[in-house]
This record gives sequence, structure tokens and C-alpha cells, in this order.
Amino acid sequence: MDEVFKALADPSRRRLLDRLNERGGQSLRELCAGLDMARQSVSKHLALLEAAHLVTSVKQGREKLHYLNAEPINAIADRWISRYDRARVQALADLKTALEHSPMDSNAFVYTTYIRTTPEKLWQGLTDPAFTSRYWGISLRTDWTPGSPVVWEGEGLSGADPAQVVLEADPYRRLSYTWHTFTPEWAEAVGVDEGTYEKLAAEPRSKVAFDLEQQGEIVQLTVVHDGFEPGSTLQQMISGGWPHLISDLKTLLETGETLPREQ
Repeated sequence: MDEVFKALADPSRRRLLDRLNERGGQSLRELCAGLDMARQSVSKHLALLEAAHLVTSVKQGREKLHYLNAEPINAIADRWISRYDRARVQALADLKTALEHSPMDSNAFVYTTYIRTTPEKLWQGLTDPAFTSRYWGISLRTDWTPGSPVVWEGEGLSGADPAQVVLEADPYRRLSYTWHTFTPEWAEAVGVDEGTYEKLAAEPRSKVAFDLEQQGEIVQLTVVHDGFEPGSTLQQMISGGWPHLISDLKTLLETGETLPREQ
């Protein structure tokens, strides 16, 4: 956490975080535009932000796109926010909320966390129905071969859809599949109102990818959920849902237990 507070203490780095909060997925060139800083200075600040895990990057062709990452702020919240009344930490809570929600003019939600486990166990946590049902409440039934259908079961979901398929499956390294079909049964089961359901059903199908990278005794997990239209209702919903879901997976793999459920 020392690296996080050190990174946030510099006004230039906070400006970069503000820029990424306005629009995620910017290249170094785009971040340099409009800033009174040399390209080398911006690059050094980004390196410090990445070292503190406040920024995560995804390669796209020859470019490296940068996104805010909520994981360090979640860690700060987990450690301290519950010990003080909300009024005394309003600024920190607002920052946490801002970092958890991807701006709607970006077509991707990106979240990186670090789990003390192995790539094999993390892969099992992402694919084994016995694991997913514990922290997610659903089971994904498939043979995890690219092109194979994925059957979602739980939370009002059941059965297959020809468009619910595995896109990539490189064991212990990368997994990607298309998102599920929204049905009236699902909406009723999870408490989504009719207006929101109609918006979700009208949106194009999105996809999610998980990248696993071993770093010593921990594994870096990066979740990229994209394919959204501008102003997507689903993007707003998953931007708040993924951080909690991945935190639950992390807790399960590291302790054997899931996070306490709200009563």
C-alpha cells in the first residue's frame, strides 16, 4: 500500500488517473496530448502507476492501452473504511467508486488483481462448475474447446444458446467466451426490472477474457469485458459487479472460504 499512496501523492500522476477515468483504453500518445509533460515523463509516471497497480495495460496490435484498475483502492477500502464513519472517508469512498466504474465512452472494462495461488488452481476456479457455483452462484457447462457452446446454469439461467460459445481456451494462460443471453426468467430471478431488461436484451452480445500470468508465488489475473455500445446498460452493471466477484474468487482460492454475503 505504500506504493499506492506514493503514486497518488503526485499531482501529475493524479492528472493521468483523471484522464483515464474520463476515458479508459488510452495509448501513451493519447495521454501525452494536452498535457504539459514530455513523453518520457508521462511514461515514467505511468510506470509508477502500473507498479502500484493503479493502472493496468492491455496490448492491442502495436499499441499499449492503459486503464484504471480498482483493485488497490478496494484493498484500501477493505482495510480501513469499515473502521470509520462514512463522512470521515467520503473522499476515499468516492475515489473507490470512480475507479470501479469504467467511463461509458470506453468500450471495455478492465480489472487486474493478484492472487496467491497457481495458474492451475486459478484456471480451475474460472472453469470448474464446483468452484464457480460457490463464488458466482452459476455453473458454466462446456468442454472449454474454442467454438463449443457454453451452458449457463443458475440465477434464472438454463440451457444453451448458439451464440454462447468459447472463444479462446489456452489452459492456465488465457480464457475467453461470449456473455450469456438475457431472458425474462433471468431478469425475474435476479430482480432486474422490465425497463432495464429490455435495454439489456437490445444490446449486442459482449465477451469476456481472462489473462493469467504467474509472478513468483502469485498470479496476475486481468479481466477484460468488452464489446459494449456507448452508454451501455450492461457495461455499467458489470463494472460494479466484476470487482466484487473477482474479490470473492481471490478470497476463495487464498482461504478456502468466500466473502460474507449481505443479509
